Parts: sequence; C-alpha cells; structure tokens
Amino acid sequence: MLHPGYEPSRRGVARRAAPRAPHGTRCASRAASRRIVVVPPSPALVRERVGAWFARAARDLPWRAPDRTPWGVLVSEVMLQQTPVVRVEPVWREWMARWPGPADLAAAPTADVLRAWGRLGYPRRALRLQDCAHAITERHDGQVPDGLDELLALPGVGAYTAGAVTAFAFGRRAVVLDTNVRRVLARALDGVALPHPHQTVAEVRRAEALVPQDDAEAAEWAAASMELGALVCTARSPRCGECPVADLCAWRLAGFPADEHAARRRTQAWAGTDRQCRGRVMAALRAADGPVPRAGIDWPDPAQLDRALAGLVEDHLAEQTPDGYVLPR
Repeated sequence: MLHPGYEPSRRGVARRAAPRAPHGTRCASRAASRRIVVVPPSPALVRERVGAWFARAARDLPWRAPDRTPWGVLVSEVMLQQTPVVRVEPVWREWMARWPGPADLAAAPTADVLRAWGRLGYPRRALRLQDCAHAITERHDGQVPDGLDELLALPGVGAYTAGAVTAFAFGRRAVVLDTNVRRVLARALDGVALPHPHQTVAEVRRAEALVPQDDAEAAEWAAASMELGALVCTARSPRCGECPVADLCAWRLAGFPADEHAARRRTQAWAGTDRQCRGRVMAALRAADGPVPRAGIDWPDPAQLDRALAGLVEDHLAEQTPDGYVLPR
C-alpha cells in the first residue's frame, strides 16, 4: 500500500510532488515518521536513462581511450581503489610511459615501483600490482588473461577488479560492483541513502540480474552506472537535479530518508593515526638516496613511530639496515 498522496504512474513508479533535491549539503531525512513504501522503477528504464546520460557526460579518461590496453585498464583499476581520479591520472600516465607492459613492471626494482606510486596511498597496492605483473609474465606470456577465473587467480585481483577488467578491457559481460554502483542501486532501487556497510550476497545477485546479456551493453552499463555514482549520485552531496533517473529514484520519492547505518560508517580522523605515521615514514624513504635513520624521521610519538616502522618492514614496504631504513630492493 502506498503512503497517502502517492499515485502509481504510467510506468508503475509511485510518484508525488518531487521533494527539492539535496545540493551542497549532507542529505537530511525528510521522510515521515513511518516508512514510505515506493514501488522501485523498471531496471530496463534505469539502464536506458543512465546509458543515454553517459553518452553525453562521460569523462575523457586515458584508460577509456580507443588505444587502451588490458594492462592499462588493470593498472587503472588498482590505482583507483580508494583514490580519486584527479590524483590517479597523472601517476597512471607516468606509470604507463615507464612500464607499458607487465614484463616491464616485473623487471623493475621494487624501490622504484614504490617511488613511482608516490602519494596515491595504500602502497601495498603497488606491491600487489608488481606481484600481479610477475604472475602475468610467468603464467600468461606477458598478456593479461581474458578469462574471469584466470584473472581471479592473479595476486591482488578480487571479484571487483576481475569484473572491471573483463568489462572495460575486453568488452565482455561481468558484474562490476564498486562503491559508486552500490550507492546508485541502493538509492534508485532500494530507496535507502547508502548501501549496507558490507557487500552482501543478495546485493551481488541483484546487481548480476541487472546486467544486460549483450556484452557491449553490459560493458556500457558497468561504466555508466559507475560514472553516475562518481559524478552525480555522490555520497555526501548528490546532485539530484542533474540525475537522469531522479524522477524514478526510490530514495528521492521516499523523501530522502537518512542513512540507517550512519553510526557504523564513522571513520577515524587522519591526524595522529598510525596511517599518517606510516605515510610520513614512506615519504621519508621515497625521498632519500640512502638509509634513513630512525632519528631522522620527524614524528612526535616514539612508540607509534616504532610500531609504524615494524609494520612497514613486516608488510615488505621497508627494510632495516645497520644504518637505518630503506625501501625494499
């Protein structure tokens, strides 16, 4: 039963006078005290609208260029995990100019790889990418495999990365479910502000059911839904006025109910954390030509610094020498 004041539209979507879209501020709940029940829109119509929007709004990114390579796509997907495009693009360009294929990266000194990774954050990704390059060179004659199972067998490649490479590098049908896509589907189809903090099996099954059967259409849907989440249906300040499915969105029709899991999403502040300390150490090691003594690393908490150094050595991001610490060779 629909909330009073709602009427089914010709497409079966429950409609009311549209609430004003949130813009520039965190969305507050405007829903009534009881939950408003909204009939979700047709997935086919959502795909059609999002695809048309993507055709005119897609960013011109180098890993989408006609001359892109599977290796370039794989590198971009690893770099883009938890790092915005604006920071990734210049590093990706330098990386691809220096190591255009897996064999090139596999042969590089690890210290050079970590220096080239720079300030992208989470530098273990650089090590995993080099391990992946070794595996591709040894198992697949230097060519990124096009089979999903073979991709999943590569070091550091999980379900998302394997699906993204399948879709974006080889143009084949795959489930590509990143944070952006999860948010778009949660809002448009489920009527909630944000998806569950942890991806669920049911969520993956629903996403798989939405993927078109045609390879080209499936690859386009993967890119388009991800782009919509990155540019319009953002986490904190969604631009509903620019959204191609705003009039179909179950979250909008329900009055923008607040995030049910907000308390579980609170993130730790950056200043003074172990992550910041590790980043400070890595920056010092990248900038140095030789060993960096412990006393040469500027950090106010000695115990935290010791913990960071031990952790970096354990993670193979640093090595201890008699004269101090260096990047792994």
